[in-house]
Amino acid sequence: MYRAYMKRFLDIVLSLAGVIVLAIPMLLIAAIVRLDSPGPVLFWQRRVGIHKVCFMMPKYRTMHINTPHDVPTHLLSNPDQWITRVGRMLRRMSLDELPQILCILTGKMSVIGPRPALWNQYDLLAERDKYGANDIRPGLTGWAQINGRDELPIGEKARYDGEYVKHMSFLFDCKCFFGTVGAVLRHDGVREGAEKPKELAKR
Repeated sequence: MYRAYMKRFLDIVLSLAGVIVLAIPMLLIAAIVRLDSPGPVLFWQRRVGIHKVCFMMPKYRTMHINTPHDVPTHLLSNPDQWITRVGRMLRRMSLDELPQILCILTGKMSVIGPRPALWNQYDLLAERDKYGANDIRPGLTGWAQINGRDELPIGEKARYDGEYVKHMSFLFDCKCFFGTVGAVLRHDGVREGAEKPKELAKR
């Protein structure tokens, strides 16, 4: 019952409330991003949704427009050269993710679920297939996000996503939601930059 109907109903209610409550703060963030550095306010990236159908996911732009594209941020060899001044603050508090509320409202994402993979993260997608984690809506946050986030190896991240699929319920979603609040405040699992030099990164 929860998976089939209530989860989507709650997504609609929460995303509508988010749009209403956060409209002015989101407009202010957009203005600050635009004034801080040249380029568009939003950064759009091709991500993998439910049943591995791709969609375009927005974030506030936190990096300069000449930043290479379509590789996870934590693979950057020198993040300081790419991240904008305002972008650093937005990423630290995960405020750059706020535009994804619109993806939740339109049904491409859920509030809670596995984070949408990049279209070219074939290793992560393959691992998630083992657990059925590609067959539910990706989330704004999820079980893996509060258990290591960027620091998790691919296999372990997929395993956490599988645990979420297995135990998905209203109470488990609440655990993920409130766990995310604590993780954001503590900046848990946020890693900017690769241990070994890489050439590509996402904005």
